[in-house]
Amino acid sequence: MRHSPSGAHVESAVQPRSLPSLAYDGACRVLSGNWTGSSTVPSRALYPHQWSWDSGFIAIGLRHVSPARAQRELETLFAAQWADGRVPHIVFNPEIPLGAYFPSPDFWRSSAAGDKAGAPASVETSGVVQPPVHALAAWLVHQADPAASARRGFLRRLYPRLVAWQRYLTGPRDLGGHGLAAIVHPWESGMDNSPCWDPPLARISPAASGSFHRADLDHGCRADRPTDLDYGRYVRLAGSYRDRGYEDRPGTHPFAVEDPAFNALLIASEYALADIAAALGDEAADPAEHLVRAESLTWALVSRLWSEEEGLFLCRDVLADERLPQRSAAGLLPLVLPGLPEEVAAALLRTARGPHFGLGGPARLVPSYDLTGSGFDPARYWRGPAWFNVNWLLERGMRLHGADLTADALRAEMLRAAVASDFAEYVDPFSGKARGTRDFSWTAALTLDLSLAKDRAGHAGSPTAGVASR
Repeated sequence: MRHSPSGAHVESAVQPRSLPSLAYDGACRVLSGNWTGSSTVPSRALYPHQWSWDSGFIAIGLRHVSPARAQRELETLFAAQWADGRVPHIVFNPEIPLGAYFPSPDFWRSSAAGDKAGAPASVETSGVVQPPVHALAAWLVHQADPAASARRGFLRRLYPRLVAWQRYLTGPRDLGGHGLAAIVHPWESGMDNSPCWDPPLARISPAASGSFHRADLDHGCRADRPTDLDYGRYVRLAGSYRDRGYEDRPGTHPFAVEDPAFNALLIASEYALADIAAALGDEAADPAEHLVRAESLTWALVSRLWSEEEGLFLCRDVLADERLPQRSAAGLLPLVLPGLPEEVAAALLRTARGPHFGLGGPARLVPSYDLTGSGFDPARYWRGPAWFNVNWLLERGMRLHGADLTADALRAEMLRAAVASDFAEYVDPFSGKARGTRDFSWTAALTLDLSLAKDRAGHAGSPTAGVASR
């Protein structure tokens, strides 16, 4: 017998053990080791607090072995939500020493500097956000055990918080005035040092190198991490945002970019909210409102960020009002959307298999950045390595748009790479060699999801099939 993170017994696989069985057991081990009692850290050493989109992906995997713990993962995160609706990208554990991670709570000073924006007084957080995968995660977690979810009032309690989170992003964060959310710091994209950010970051004067200590280099290889110049600019942007009280007025941000991946997850979450509203079944939750909003946002995404010439969605620098030419895996992620025009979805599939991303050719997994780009680096964080959350989303999107054979092959490669790399944070897209930290929680959680999935296709007939219903 083997044990799930919840302590439940799960029947062992028939010998010899299959790859999904090995992946399942390893993933459960990682998630058990990174559980703190109320949430899951991404990594014990490198990331010792709770991260926002990490917890969304972690809950998606946890739902298979402990729906209750998956619910608690999201509830713990949303307990730190600000009054303006934002969900901070880090919720700090007060038991962790300040020097264990930078920027630490004394840098962000959320409860003081964020007071006017509604930062909670009882917990310290960062002041920036991460991509909004949370409504999708909440819906999938509910589906894992609908009866227990209903008894606990999970969706009913979380729904208004999820709506407030979405409205923050489509309200104060619509800095371009065309409906899309803008990120105001590279950290908000989740793809911190993507070459997409190089042009707008070039406008930012970095903080002095001696003014901060990079705790990440105490635990990670320098060649795998962002450069000191990148970090200096990150610190300058974050400090400036803090000193303005985390205010989001247009014209106050020196960095503002519409990111296709961030907005694709925003739209996917509207579809998930439609399913949640339907499940709640009362006047306070209207599915039609979310579906209309999803359609409107999809139209804005295509009109603002789609490049027919590139066969890819591109980021847009809001301040310069121009698309950025760098090709990133972020531009493939709108494939998760059911309302995407058929010709756009077909072009994205061709681009994923083409020379820039190499899927099914030189690349085992989709890289985070263009294989032919001058900024490509197979080792350095988001400048080329393959990440499991990106590939998990693409696997779903491929199935949604009928590319089942490609999705099957990608799923198999993800399982192999996860097991072989000891559930690495990210891997070399060609060789699958481990990069970053090991025993990484979202790698384990999404591997767990893949290892248990027999039929990854969405339910036919659902308006959100393959995105918010499974």
